[in-house]
Amino acid sequence: MAKGARHRNNTEKNQPGESRSEDKPEAESGGGGVALKKEIGLVSACGIIVGNIIGSGIFVSPKGVLENAGSVGLALIVWIVTGIITAVGALCYAELGVTIPKSGGDYSYVKDIFGGLAGFLRLWIAVLVIYPTNQAVIALTFSNYVLQPLFPTCFPPESGLRLLAAICLLLLTWVNCSSVRWATRVQDIFTAGKLLALALIIIMGIVQICKGEFFWLEPKNAFENFQEPDIGLIALAFLQGSFAYGGWNFLNYVTEELVDPYKNLPRAIFISIPLVTFVYVFANVAYVTAMSPQELLASNAVAVTFGEKLLGVMAWIMPISVALSTFGGVNGSLFTSSRLFFAGAREGHLPSVLAMIHVKRCTPIPALLFTCLSTLLMLVTSDMYTLINYVGFINYLFYGVTVAGQIVLRWKKPDIPRPIKVSLLFPIIYLLFWAFLLIFSLWSEPVVCGIGLAIMLTGVPVYFLGVYWQHKPKCFNGFIELLTLVSQKLCVVVYPQMEGDSGLDGTSEDMEEDQQQQQPMYQPTPTKDQDSMEHPQP
Repeated sequence: MAKGARHRNNTEKNQPGESRSEDKPEAESGGGGVALKKEIGLVSACGIIVGNIIGSGIFVSPKGVLENAGSVGLALIVWIVTGIITAVGALCYAELGVTIPKSGGDYSYVKDIFGGLAGFLRLWIAVLVIYPTNQAVIALTFSNYVLQPLFPTCFPPESGLRLLAAICLLLLTWVNCSSVRWATRVQDIFTAGKLLALALIIIMGIVQICKGEFFWLEPKNAFENFQEPDIGLIALAFLQGSFAYGGWNFLNYVTEELVDPYKNLPRAIFISIPLVTFVYVFANVAYVTAMSPQELLASNAVAVTFGEKLLGVMAWIMPISVALSTFGGVNGSLFTSSRLFFAGAREGHLPSVLAMIHVKRCTPIPALLFTCLSTLLMLVTSDMYTLINYVGFINYLFYGVTVAGQIVLRWKKPDIPRPIKVSLLFPIIYLLFWAFLLIFSLWSEPVVCGIGLAIMLTGVPVYFLGVYWQHKPKCFNGFIELLTLVSQKLCVVVYPQMEGDSGLDGTSEDMEEDQQQQQPMYQPTPTKDQDSMEHPQP
């Protein structure tokens, strides 16, 4: 990999946009350097969490939980319990987020607590598969719901789906490159749109209940099993429910761009997770007021079927709602995943150009372009759904590793300041639930989990060759430096001013104020790759 972003080489003195005072970006006022702007307030923070959790699943196929639970009543219990467990995990992440106030989320926490290799493996699987495939699938779902009305008697052509998905990705990448504020406004608007659509579903369900249509909600019918009860299937229902809440940790990826993260990070979690749990539970209640469990399981687009039954000529609202929801989901995923790659490059685990930001817009343009390009590559492959199955297990694995890191950090560094300190009972509860699902996953699908582990472990030689090995050939280092310089000029980007660094003309008042608010920060024990990054070989 290229040298870390903390190392300022001589080429940085003449980076584009720094030679003239009028070219200085807004973030440089007061004499500080270019830096990521703190533009994410409480509303936008809630929009990021809610928008990333609620994708197309609750509209299209909330049937995974019901199918495995075996009854309506047990399925609703699963939705409630997984919501509570998600809230517990999010509180654990909130403590880590304010103790280690760095963007990058679980990658940053795992790296700082368990070392560079563990952090790199988390980053590797995210870069290689998780985010490109997830974004590609969400974009394809968006294009499918947009094009379906144009092809009422058949499926839309595959090429058309992929082309529209690519246009969606390119448009949202441009928005994210242009302005953090634009990106968060898009996220706020589309999150509000999907919540309004779900509110309509819930209101229609309440109307149905008022009309007496609650047969499947009566206790004797709600817990009537339509298949033989099986502990393995119930565990699978909890696993499906946990996946449905995926995205609850995304706000931790953008901690450094939060306004007052010590207050807004936990507040956003306290607001968002209960809201999503409420929406998930009552949307499912609404569905069973209009459909039997058998009808719900037979539908390929539950919200659309629900709309056709109850909304009449207004049934078109549901497919439009799914399209809007997925469009906002792509935006939220691009926004947060690019910050993960930005954080990885800053730590020396990815090419350093990905840790640079635009001199005026203060957006991580190289990281956004990298995210977009990797997703576009996934769009032309036919195996992305298979890849998601393989690495879903690994993604869930690192949730538990991160929460375990909270306990390790309490033991290794008990005296560091923690603006939020949750009871140790919380990580223990989460880890017990996590271990139960993890063991069941290994038992039920050993081949899929084994392939996922193998994909992750391909990152080990990459780490030792690209990060750990510092004495690379001069021709290789020269090529990387040339590539970095060309990329800087093309994108007009520079290394951001980091906390603890002085500005170009000394430490600015804004930086001093931020440091006073965030001190003392957790300082991890230097690892081999960090030490060599800060003291690079000539």
